[in-house]
Amino acid sequence: MQAIKRKKQKEKIIENFFFICAFVAVASVLAITVFVFYNGVKPFISNSYSLFEFLTGVEWRPGSNLYGIFYMIMGSIYATVGAILIGVPVAILTAVYIAEMAGSTFGKIIRFAVELLAGIPSVLYGVFGLGIIVPYVLKISPMAQGESLLATILVLAIMILPTVVSISETSISVVPREYREGSYALGASKIQTIFKVVLPAARSGIMTGVILGIGRAIGETMAVMLVCGNPIAGIPTSIFDQIRPLTTNIALEMGYASGVHQELLYSTGVVLFVFIMIINFVVNKLVKAKVGS
Repeated sequence: MQAIKRKKQKEKIIENFFFICAFVAVASVLAITVFVFYNGVKPFISNSYSLFEFLTGVEWRPGSNLYGIFYMIMGSIYATVGAILIGVPVAILTAVYIAEMAGSTFGKIIRFAVELLAGIPSVLYGVFGLGIIVPYVLKISPMAQGESLLATILVLAIMILPTVVSISETSISVVPREYREGSYALGASKIQTIFKVVLPAARSGIMTGVILGIGRAIGETMAVMLVCGNPIAGIPTSIFDQIRPLTTNIALEMGYASGVHQELLYSTGVVLFVFIMIINFVVNKLVKAKVGS
C-alpha cells in the first residue's frame, strides 16, 4: 500500500510540474498581449491622437506629429504575398524532391542544407540581401536605389524555405505507402501519383507549413530592415519602390522614442498582432474547410 501511495504522490508531483510548465507558456502569451495592448491603446483612449488618422495616414513623421501607418500595412502585405508566391512553390517542390525522388544519400544532403538554412541568424539573411540581392536589383531598377519591395520579397522568400520545406517533407513522408501502390496499380505515373494522390493526402501538413511561413514573413524584422529602404511616407506602387513594414518601424525607433511617439509604436505592434491573428484565423479556416471537403 505504501508503495502504491508513493507512486501516486510521485505521479501527482509530475502532473503538477507539467501544469506549471503549461501555465508559464499561457501566462507569457497573456502578459505580452496585455502589455502591448495596454500601451498601444492609450494614445487613442486619452484622445491625444486619432485612431482613424493612425490607420489611414500615409506619412510617419514624429517631428511633425504625423503617425500614419497605412502605407506600412500595405508594404507588409505586398512583401508577405510576394514572398509566399515565390517561396512556397519552391519549398513544396523541394520537399517533394527530397521525399519522393532524391535517393537516400542525396536526400540527406539536401535535408541537411535546408536545416542549416534554418539555423542562420536572420540578420545574416539581411546582410546577404544587402550585399548580393540589392546590387542586382539596382541594376534592373529604374530607381536610384536597390533597397526595395523586390529585394524584401526575395530575402523573405529565402527565409521561409526551411519552415515550409521541413514541415511539407515530413507530411509527404508519412503518407501511407498503400496510397502510392494503389495509384501505380491503376496505371498512374510517378508524377501523376505525386500530384494527384500524395500531395492532396499531405495538404493539411503542407498548409500548416505555409501558415508558419506566412508568420515568419510577416514578423521578420532584422533582415527586412536592411533591404526595404524604410521610407517615411508613400504607398508602394512599383515593385522597385521602397517599403517600411510594421516590424521595422518598431525596431527602428523604439530605442529613442518617448511620450506619444513611443505609445504609437506600441500601437503599431497592436496592429501587427491583430494582423497576424486575422491571417492565422482565416488560413486555418480555409485549411479546415478544404481538408473537410
